[in-house]
Amino acid sequence: MPRRKALPDELDPRFKEFVDQLRLLVDRSGLSVADVADRTGYGRTSWERYLNGLLLAPKGAVVALAEVTGVGPGHLVTMWELAERAWSRSETRHDTTMEAIRISRARAALGEFGPPPGEGGSARRRRRRRRLTMSLAGVVGVLVVVAAAVWLTRGGEKEDADGTPKTPVASPSARPDLPPGVKCVGASCVGKDPEGMGCSGRLAETVTSVTVGTTLVEVRYSETCGTAWARATRAVAGDRVEVSVGAAAKRTAVVGTDANTYTPMVVVKGPGEARACVALKSGQKGCTA
Repeated sequence: MPRRKALPDELDPRFKEFVDQLRLLVDRSGLSVADVADRTGYGRTSWERYLNGLLLAPKGAVVALAEVTGVGPGHLVTMWELAERAWSRSETRHDTTMEAIRISRARAALGEFGPPPGEGGSARRRRRRRRLTMSLAGVVGVLVVVAAAVWLTRGGEKEDADGTPKTPVASPSARPDLPPGVKCVGASCVGKDPEGMGCSGRLAETVTSVTVGTTLVEVRYSETCGTAWARATRAVAGDRVEVSVGAAAKRTAVVGTDANTYTPMVVVKGPGEARACVALKSGQKGCTA
């Protein structure tokens, strides 16, 4: 197996330990990253980011890796839960720091105008500077409120995470009645990445499939998000996969370097509404029933 890059020292120890465990499982299995991607259903690029500590792997990917490598998922999922909380806290600290920087800059801007003018200055100049000072003070007040809201709505919830994937941090616009990590539902998901929006993994299922040549094409359905998408595995560069609902709603993806490719999402009312098709570079075509 190729030697992997050392993980950054600044990573949280629990997150780092989790990534080391993922690397160990992959290395012991003798599988390449491409093999892992093919067998788990998560893209090669995604797995490279997971194994390099650049992104927290979704819980579904962790369970799939355990199955592929022949180990029980219990211990690995426990490590994932600890890593997920550590990752979420680090993201919260980053967001709060950025807000603090903006507030500091606004305060510094107030100091650039120096002390109030002496009693001998004109009344008009004093009034102009007073209005400018009050305006900048208002800006600082707004930024303070925004920073507090960000901390309360994002940071406060992450400490109580129940271990379900947030990929990796819940969006401020995510609906509170959705599972942690799910960032859209229904029409708001149309045209978006199912993995990035938290609709894939354990929240998705294959409802129908067809094999064209050696390429497997599936309709993936998420009841939680109310969406479907097409996924092609064992595909080659240039193959084209499409998901459709009737004649109007269609989304396509062209296979690149990753043999596993999926389309953006379409909204559906039920699992049987979507249809997946593939057009291979060789000229073969096929669709699910």
